[in-house]
Amino acid sequence: MNEKKLVQKAKKQNKKALLQLVMQQKDDYYRLAYSYMKNPHGAMDIMEEMIIILYEKIGQLEKIESFYSWSKTILVNLCKTKLKKQHKELLVDDIELHSSTTQTTDPYKYKAETMDIEQLLSSLNPYQAETIKLKYLHDLDNATIAKITNVSVGTVKSRIHNGLNLLKRVYGRHDV
Repeated sequence: MNEKKLVQKAKKQNKKALLQLVMQQKDDYYRLAYSYMKNPHGAMDIMEEMIIILYEKIGQLEKIESFYSWSKTILVNLCKTKLKKQHKELLVDDIELHSSTTQTTDPYKYKAETMDIEQLLSSLNPYQAETIKLKYLHDLDNATIAKITNVSVGTVKSRIHNGLNLLKRVYGRHDV
């Protein structure tokens, strides 16, 4: 069944149609959630929350063809909200206690390439890093990134351009 028909069915509270839409791009959703949450469990939890919100708010979707950009915006917003909440909880926790309990061995290690990319992006401001991740790691177009980050397409282009130029200057590479 094509995407438009599935979205129309989902808008009529058809759970199967909604799940089918999500499953068609489950890998993209997971990678996007993982890039924010940095762990598989957090990514899966956020995806579950996203599905619930999609089901509750699918009636608010105005353009049927915008389902995927709309749902990815919801996913990113959920990630950001969860990370802010975790950050606030961390500030309230006893920092020494937290640091001693989080230094245990994590069974889900980053690959060397991911760590290199994260290190490169850490030299940028958070907005540039997020925009470059969405563009090059998640292969999203500028308009979708603008919707997700709630800025204009021009701002997206500017963040990408300035971020890449900064990486070139900092790391002295022309192939960045």
